[in-house]
Amino acid sequence: MGSIKQHPNLETNEQIRRSSQFGQQGRSPRGEELVVQLVQDAYRFDLGRAQYLHIRIKGALFFCMLVICACVAMAVGILWWKSYPHNFTPYLKWQDALLGLSWFIAFIALGGGVLVVRFLHALRAGYTQGMVTLVENPQRGHSSAITVRDLSAENLKSIFWIMNSAFWCFVTVLIGLLPVMLIGWTLHLSNIVLIILTTSIAIVLSLAGFVLSIIAAFFIVVGCIGLVSFCRKLGSSHTYQLDKQATIRIDNFTLTITYPGETESLVDLNLLAPDHQEQLLLLLRKRWVDIEQIWSL
Repeated sequence: MGSIKQHPNLETNEQIRRSSQFGQQGRSPRGEELVVQLVQDAYRFDLGRAQYLHIRIKGALFFCMLVICACVAMAVGILWWKSYPHNFTPYLKWQDALLGLSWFIAFIALGGGVLVVRFLHALRAGYTQGMVTLVENPQRGHSSAITVRDLSAENLKSIFWIMNSAFWCFVTVLIGLLPVMLIGWTLHLSNIVLIILTTSIAIVLSLAGFVLSIIAAFFIVVGCIGLVSFCRKLGSSHTYQLDKQATIRIDNFTLTITYPGETESLVDLNLLAPDHQEQLLLLLRKRWVDIEQIWSL
């Protein structure tokens, strides 16, 4: 349990951008009276400039590495395609496996680049439009709301680990197809008995390998589908009502917000400008005391 000292200039601190927002929906001939009733006070807390530049440089370097990786993989794939004949065979050639691996590396590198660009866009939005926005509703019976963005550099690590998982899933697909590739070797043995024996063993093993490959390929497909939602939510804003259903925790200066039916958000408060950090904690503690909840820090 921690205590927070009341800041003497909370209402006049120039670093907090306080604005009055009026309802824009449901306008009617009596709309002017309605607007007065819906007036809200909003506090915006921006991403610190030093933190913003640090994360942006990391993201830009990561993006450049992914572009280079994709270009190299595509160049290797094109050169490899021209290096062997492409006649039909009843088995998988090892050259085809390496060709598929090179093109898949290019695919995941380009996909990772798209995710990094999406995150950098959200990072810019957090810097210019606010990383945390607290909207206070003075009307009785109406709760306040908080809008947050998760803009920590851990998002870049998440992108890397997604790419890493996809890569090893594809390697697993190739391992499952390895017995099929061995058939190309067994058919060229000199002894007919060895040809029949080794080819039969390779065919039996290939059945088990197919199961392994199908499972790994299924995870790749599901992951690609899930990436659509992940990309949309990456660094996006989430709004929560600060009522009795909301749960707020602060551990190691990481703000965790949970609300029934909503996605949990983790916000690294160290990314805020130093003076914004104290002001946000003061406002959150004030709102939490108002709704008679336990404030845990």
